[in-house]
Amino acid sequence: MNLIADIRADGFGGIPHNAITAKLEDLIGWARSRSSWPASFGLACCAIEMMATGAAHYDISRFGMEVFRASPRQADIMIVAGRVSQKMAPVLRQVYDQMMEPKWVISMGVCASSGGMFNNYAIVQGVDQVVPVDVYAPGCPPTPETLIHAIETLHQKIEDGELLKRRAASGAGANLHVTESPAGAQPMSVVLGPR
Repeated sequence: MNLIADIRADGFGGIPHNAITAKLEDLIGWARSRSSWPASFGLACCAIEMMATGAAHYDISRFGMEVFRASPRQADIMIVAGRVSQKMAPVLRQVYDQMMEPKWVISMGVCASSGGMFNNYAIVQGVDQVVPVDVYAPGCPPTPETLIHAIETLHQKIEDGELLKRRAASGAGANLHVTESPAGAQPMSVVLGPR
């Protein structure tokens, strides 16, 4: 059975209706946004909320993220959950450097984002001093709904290809801030696909 009748004479009209066309860049962005594997970097109480997000009640496997990778070489999203001490900062950077490209970072919680209530010499006052952060999830600790919203926001930006362009231009992360979702609230919707 011949699927293409005569593409030279008819153009795309010569292709039967069972063919799909798209730009390769759009397909790659779509695939990357739906097959991201997180590297968990849980340092404090925010890590409990991150683990709850992966459990059965919230189930981030519907976003293609069901397996938290223990090896940074198999992960492309780092979720920094909790306060980062000065002694932990070089380890965090080493894990980030070992991750495969392209890679993204979610800063989860106020301690990871700005040092939180720990305004002293021992705590890094924002993980963006160590690695480029793409999405900030606020809260102390942020609810699983907030982390899901941050993940959906990151997935939308990955699909749009906006993050890679911004990182190539500035060398820093996307610096996106999401709003905190209260516990038990419906997750905020993020429209996937081109706008």
